[in-house]
Formats: sequence, C-alpha cells, structure tokens
Amino acid sequence: MTLEEIFSSKGRVKVLKVVLRRGEANLSTIIRETGLNYISVIKHLNYLKHYDIIEEINLGRVRVYRPKWVNPRVRYIEEILRTLGEV
Repeated sequence: MTLEEIFSSKGRVKVLKVVLRRGEANLSTIIRETGLNYISVIKHLNYLKHYDIIEEINLGRVRVYRPKWVNPRVRYIEEILRTLGEV
C-alpha cells in the first residue's frame, strides 16, 4: 500500500481524518461527520482495516474504530495531515 492509494479516495481521507481527529469513533459518528452514506463508510473502513491503518474494537453492541498506532505508517499519515492542518 502506498500513500497514493490511501489518499486516492476523498471518502477514505474523510473517514481517516475523523478517526485520527477523534482518536476513536463509532460508525454513526463517522457517517455524520463525513457526510458519506453507510455503504461508503463501511467500504473505506474495511480498506483501512485491511492495511492496518485503523482497528475495530467491539464494545458490546457498538463497534468503535481507532488508529492502529503500532503501525508506523499511521504516525506518518497523521503527521502529514497535521502539517496540512487537516487534523
């Protein structure tokens, strides 16, 4: 996975920014703050989970998504977005 692949989708970047800015977010929060529909958000979350950018935590019936900080790429991505004033 390259930075181009991560940043190639505006929707994916929106989802990632919400998760990075909040530290963790549930599905409803991500949908509300990105303005994307359920299917799009799930697609982007699955992509980001597949590449270990975010992780899913089950808290009872609620799924919470948060950055996977053990992956050094996540810190680089956050630094890029923070430098650009996006997070």
